[in-house]
Amino acid sequence: MANRSAVLAIVNPLSGTTTAQQKKLLQDAFMRRANALGFSPEVVLTERPGHATEIAAAAVAQGINRVLAIGGDGTINETAQSLRRSATALGIVPIGSGNGLARHLRISLNPMQAIDRALGGRPVVIDSGEINEHPFFCTAGLGFEAYVAHEFAKAPVRGLPTYIRTAFRAFWAYKPQRFHLDGQEKELFSLTFANAGQFGNNAWMAPTANISDGRLEQCEIRPFPAQAAGMLTWRLFNKTLDHSAYWRGHSITKASVQAEGPVLIHADGEPITLSTNRIDVRILPGSLLVLL
Repeated sequence: MANRSAVLAIVNPLSGTTTAQQKKLLQDAFMRRANALGFSPEVVLTERPGHATEIAAAAVAQGINRVLAIGGDGTINETAQSLRRSATALGIVPIGSGNGLARHLRISLNPMQAIDRALGGRPVVIDSGEINEHPFFCTAGLGFEAYVAHEFAKAPVRGLPTYIRTAFRAFWAYKPQRFHLDGQEKELFSLTFANAGQFGNNAWMAPTANISDGRLEQCEIRPFPAQAAGMLTWRLFNKTLDHSAYWRGHSITKASVQAEGPVLIHADGEPITLSTNRIDVRILPGSLLVLL
């Protein structure tokens, strides 16, 4: 009998609002379905930040062709980091708060259906990005969105309601910042580099982004009066933010930003504090295989 192909599922036990019991049911379902399809499956749970990257790197070294990330955008980011520029394809099973990459790729938010798609799907090539060598697959940025990511990370409870409350409080505390962007000084509310079109939860910062075109969308929101916040929020979720007079965007392959003081950024929603005030962003075309 021919050797069965190995498939690995990396599970973050802390992702999103899914209970431990629900995650155990997902693990059992993965094992059953993978076995039924002729795979040799294994499940590994992450134990600490960055662990998914280590597990995925070992899977690549072992020649495993399919690695499923069962978790939120952070788990997917950590897993995908090690799969870039390899023959190992990423399967996305979204159980996080935002699920930005899964939504952009139209992967089902039903975990059982996402498992089936990852096990039965074919590898499709997508781009990825880097912000100061921190990989991202959906979006990365500075300004308000980074400020919110850092505040959200402090919250004891995840989920969309918590994110909305955090963003509302942050709006009144945050002040626009000055950046030198490719040599031009600008005061901006936020600055986003988008590989995919949205942050998550169908909040579309770059409605026309193409995840496989070898380019990033550089999206700038200039300062706006408080009374415009409601309309901007409506446009963000209505996929029409690019119609606003306060939004400006264009396609790039790289960018350089200078900021004042220690810089808060995010990569796929994960908060990062830089030790430098220089930010370099670039696209890595065709660098990741995703199972679709």
